[in-house]
Amino acid sequence: MRHFFAVLSRMKHIRRWGLMRCTREENLCEHSFETAVLAHALAVLRNERFGGSVSPERAAALALFHDASEIFTGDLPTPVKYDNPALRSAYAQVESHARSRLLSMLPEDLRPTYRPLLEEGGPEEAELRRIVKAADKLSALIKCMEERRAGNAEFSRAEQTLRRAVEDMRLPEADCFLTEFLPSYALTLDEQEGDPTEITEGKDTGSHEREL
Repeated sequence: MRHFFAVLSRMKHIRRWGLMRCTREENLCEHSFETAVLAHALAVLRNERFGGSVSPERAAALALFHDASEIFTGDLPTPVKYDNPALRSAYAQVESHARSRLLSMLPEDLRPTYRPLLEEGGPEEAELRRIVKAADKLSALIKCMEERRAGNAEFSRAEQTLRRAVEDMRLPEADCFLTEFLPSYALTLDEQEGDPTEITEGKDTGSHEREL
């Protein structure tokens, strides 16, 4: 009996943002799915608009597994994780051990396929790792926007920091997402379904009223 996939399913029990007061808790499974969607989108943008030749499917797969080690380690808050070099190095070793533990739960013949996913790709996938990192930060930025929109000022500083972090990565596909797609996350469902020109001009009456 092998436990790998059953243990992976426990990602939904790992709570994120441990130091923050949240209006709605976010779990690791949600975050990993959203990061995968965003990584896929960034890879598509790179290929279609910026002359890239990366695999969106591979980017999504790497993103799905990028935080799998946190099943055992939990989500260590960023201020703690990066407090000093010694702590950061020690946590990296803990993460490495957690990945090895997960890998040991697979049959030998499957490990070569899943090892690169758990380790976020080999040297040949450095660009994909950058895309996944940007997607990871975008997912966290979206969470901050959702919390602020719900009236929670706890995430205001984190939102500013994460936006700058994405911009500082100097990835054109991430910059494109910030300007073209991210603003929609601040809208209501009625606004997202409406005519963008009407929303901009303040004329949108809401989908429910349009149906009457």
